[in-house]
Amino acid sequence: MSEPIIISLIGIAGAVVGSIATMAGNFMMHWLKERSESKKEEPARELLTEMLNHNDYTWRKLETLMHVIGADEEKTKRLLLQVGARASEDGQSKWALKSRAPLNKSGSNA
Repeated sequence: MSEPIIISLIGIAGAVVGSIATMAGNFMMHWLKERSESKKEEPARELLTEMLNHNDYTWRKLETLMHVIGADEEKTKRLLLQVGARASEDGQSKWALKSRAPLNKSGSNA
């Protein structure tokens, strides 16, 4: 092979290796960030689960849950879904664990 072709192949190989390394680095950074965020939210998820498992309450007001974990509405709802909770079907801003308040199976259109 001639020298210009070898130089071109080396350049192409370098570009491919560089692209793969960049993509792998970006993936790794994203994964570590998500893992770190999940670890930070674990205490809030545990507290929500404890509140929703309380014997005195099947349903809890969203405002109360938000206040106790110190989060906004969007984050609280996301965490509630992660712990297996659901919102009430009557339009009230209340949440319960699906295991304690399963959906109505009667087929009503509420």
